[in-house]
Amino acid sequence: MLDLAGPLHAWIEEGRDFAVATVVGVGGSAPRPPGAALAVRADGTAVGSVSGGCVEGAVYDLCLQALQDGEVLVERFGYSDEDAFAVGLTCGGTIDVMITPFVGGRAVESAALAAAARSEPVALARVVRGPAALLGRALLVRPDGSGDGGLGGDPDLERTAAGQARALLDTGRTGTVELSEDGAHCPGGLTLLVESAVPPPRMIVFGAIDFAAALVRVGRFLGYHVTVCDARPVFATRARFPEADEIVVDWPDRYLRRTGTDGRTVLCVLTHDAKFDIPLLTEALRLPVAYIGAMGSRRTHEDRDRRLREAGLSERELTRLRSPIGLDLGARTPEETAVSIAAEIIAARQGGTGAPLTGSDTPIHRPGREPQPA
Repeated sequence: MLDLAGPLHAWIEEGRDFAVATVVGVGGSAPRPPGAALAVRADGTAVGSVSGGCVEGAVYDLCLQALQDGEVLVERFGYSDEDAFAVGLTCGGTIDVMITPFVGGRAVESAALAAAARSEPVALARVVRGPAALLGRALLVRPDGSGDGGLGGDPDLERTAAGQARALLDTGRTGTVELSEDGAHCPGGLTLLVESAVPPPRMIVFGAIDFAAALVRVGRFLGYHVTVCDARPVFATRARFPEADEIVVDWPDRYLRRTGTDGRTVLCVLTHDAKFDIPLLTEALRLPVAYIGAMGSRRTHEDRDRRLREAGLSERELTRLRSPIGLDLGARTPEETAVSIAAEIIAARQGGTGAPLTGSDTPIHRPGREPQPA
């Protein structure tokens, strides 16, 4: 739901009634992950999606019904063996969807939507399975540990739920948590969906070249906050990179030392110039970031590898470097190369192989995961 924070917060500010359907559980080959949402206003306006099309119509109708009933409910949708065109997921998976009406209230969820719309980090934990009296109860958690709302009054449950929500918020992840009703960490009678809203992850592109301009566009499309850094002011200009969020004129290694990065940050080194690359990569390969790739030919890579070893990088640190950068797509143009780099970043983030799905027996939809820096 928090991924629709902008429009939903605007609806709340306008005093509109609406219902939100949120994916709270998936099984098999489900098209959308937990947290995906479809919102329907009382006048029939809709935003978002819970299934990529399979069950949108049925969920839309449930949202309109919930606006009349005022009740929170959870509905399961799965594959229909009798009629593949009936309401169901023809891909063979199942999804559990919680429908929540926003009719003159729901202060905790509204506060979470307002924070997410302001790009403030916040986690929203909601009971999606458990006793009927607790279904839909919500707890808002901020990075400093403060929060609003509650899940029923049991202090141990509140404390455990807040800790679980904060742990997911720290990594920017959305997922489900199984707890017992007394707050024990072991799976029991409660399932919480914890949605995290965090600022966009960073993509830092080093080297103000034509390939960088294409990568900036793709990075923005994928939802990254994109920075272009180059030591040459004549090339690092707004005119050359109008779609970049930020343009920095500085030596790459010096900028990397002073800027903020985290476990979601991706670093794309496109300079293929040893005087920039080696100091920069020496810094980068010791940071807990998600992805580090460097452009260059096979010969450039071999020379770069030798220089980095001479600079004191360990074998373990060197294995983190994706070089030459990108997947083998046969790319030639800057735009094709940007797609190749983006494909490798996605595969690294989601644990994909990069192999064609045709003829493969690997799952199409994988559980989302955060990259684990070496």
